[in-house]
Amino acid sequence: MSVGITVKNALKRYGDITVIPDLSLRIGNGELFTLLGPSGCGKTTLLRMIAGFNTIEGGDFYFDDRRINDIDPGKRNIGMVFQNYAIFPHLSVRKNVAFGLKNRGLTAEERQARTDEFLELTRIESYAERMPEKLSGGQQQRVALARALVIRPDVLLMDEPLSNLDAKLRVEMRMVIKRIQREVGITTVYVTHDQEEAMAISDRIAVMNQGHIQHVGKPKDIYQRPANLFVATFIGKTNVMRARSRIVDGRYFVEFENGYRVEALRVRPECMREEDVLASIRPEEMLLRPASRAAESGGLTGVISDSIFLGLNTHYTVTTETGEAVEIIQESQIDSILPPGSEVVLDVNEAKFNVFSCANEESVMADVANDMEVTVP
Repeated sequence: MSVGITVKNALKRYGDITVIPDLSLRIGNGELFTLLGPSGCGKTTLLRMIAGFNTIEGGDFYFDDRRINDIDPGKRNIGMVFQNYAIFPHLSVRKNVAFGLKNRGLTAEERQARTDEFLELTRIESYAERMPEKLSGGQQQRVALARALVIRPDVLLMDEPLSNLDAKLRVEMRMVIKRIQREVGITTVYVTHDQEEAMAISDRIAVMNQGHIQHVGKPKDIYQRPANLFVATFIGKTNVMRARSRIVDGRYFVEFENGYRVEALRVRPECMREEDVLASIRPEEMLLRPASRAAESGGLTGVISDSIFLGLNTHYTVTTETGEAVEIIQESQIDSILPPGSEVVLDVNEAKFNVFSCANEESVMADVANDMEVTVP
């Protein structure tokens, strides 16, 4: 059975240091939910509070409508996958996977069948009799995953499970985790600091910073319409440029320091005012053209300081006339790559760029999807 998780006003202190001051969150039944943030932001602390490994100084934690604050970790029916795998080196793969079934009242035949089921699900049945020392890192991680799932927990908790693998194995294993999670349908809370990993596997992501949740949403929503400047700069790459908002005939424009204006679409009514703003423009949302093709008006002028050919795309670094360095990613051209020193004009994709008020660094966009509201059972 899988459950939904609700956290209301969670508080965690270590002595005089408050790590999580007041955090509320809701995770849906069967959802793969990722806690994403920089090191020290509180994501592992929150995961351990859900598991029961950390004390709770304040707030309420629920599995569905059952309050779990005072329930022993061993009775919460959770599966855990750790960064270091934590599999037993003296036991075979089969015995590692079956280990958690010993005290669950199953017959030997039932334990055998259950173990075979999850060896097959994680595609390690051919390694069943091997010892862990003869397995690769990815195979060991599959063993850890099978062992966590074989007990059929209500919740699966994963703490940086791929951080010890090389880049190729990380990509492979995140697809394995996503496939298995969907097949089993178990509520999964996944902790990582890797933005790409989070984007690849998650149904929803909570971006954390200094014990606070900044934005909760689908990967696409968080990337395309971040709730604030921290989220915009933490998720992927972006160019942050100084500007000022201008209201002209009821329309909202962003005016850059050289006078170039771009209309921002779908701005919140209460933000329709003139003020200093920061424009966040992803490298792929800025269009580059040689200065020789420039129209009489529009665009930010600059000079290419670096160009790197990466096959499908070419990455350019441009120093604008205002002295700001910006990165542009464009599909590689068949005929030529613009070399350093080339004068260019930059245009902003008005449908995709984001605007943040300098006053509070919050987004002014009306179509930000943020699921931070919770309902306590």
